[in-house]
Amino acid sequence: MKTFAEQVVNFNLNLKYEGNLPDDFQVLNPYLDNPETLLVMQQFYCKFYNDSNQRKFLIGINPSRHGAGVTGVPFTDTKRLESVCGIRMISAYTHEVSSVFVYDMISEYGGTEEFYKEIYINSPFPLAIVRKSKGSWINANYYDDKALFNDVKDFMIDSLKKHISLNLDTSEVFIMGKKNADFISKLNQEAQLFEKMTVLEHPRYIQQYRSKEKQLYIDKYILALK
Repeated sequence: MKTFAEQVVNFNLNLKYEGNLPDDFQVLNPYLDNPETLLVMQQFYCKFYNDSNQRKFLIGINPSRHGAGVTGVPFTDTKRLESVCGIRMISAYTHEVSSVFVYDMISEYGGTEEFYKEIYINSPFPLAIVRKSKGSWINANYYDDKALFNDVKDFMIDSLKKHISLNLDTSEVFIMGKKNADFISKLNQEAQLFEKMTVLEHPRYIQQYRSKEKQLYIDKYILALK
């Protein structure tokens, strides 16, 4: 039987989006864009997921260009990949605001080994999405545009089913972001994926707008996940 790590790596290696997109959107695949992303992603999962444990599922939106869009590891920029996870990336250097909150929360949870032994983080759309704005490309969310959501909906349901097959607990799922939860609820009504949905504020929202109450949100995450 394959370990959790082997299954995640295999999922990522075979990840590609070939569906339609509205004209001003693009999908970025970090595993095709940078060979080192493949290496550090494999190192990460082999280090923290080299077992067959069942885990709880913590769901983001879709990777940002500076987090998993570079490292291949959800909510993990290159700074925290090296300083906290002990895995160095040479070809890129990124700072991602959501990563700061997530790793502060992981530290209080009990550290990376304790956290990743029990929790798996990923997204319903597991590739980065960018949108053309004033001649340049900026981060986008799968729900930013109605046509975009309709284009990627079936792909997201398929991705969530593949995540679940890794051996995830579907009795309760933990969702980052209230708007994200609204859309995942639609997917759940259609595909019957999870029994209960627990909604948590998104790390980026906390860091940008609620940083003074950050400890309250860390406590809220830990209370829900433990």
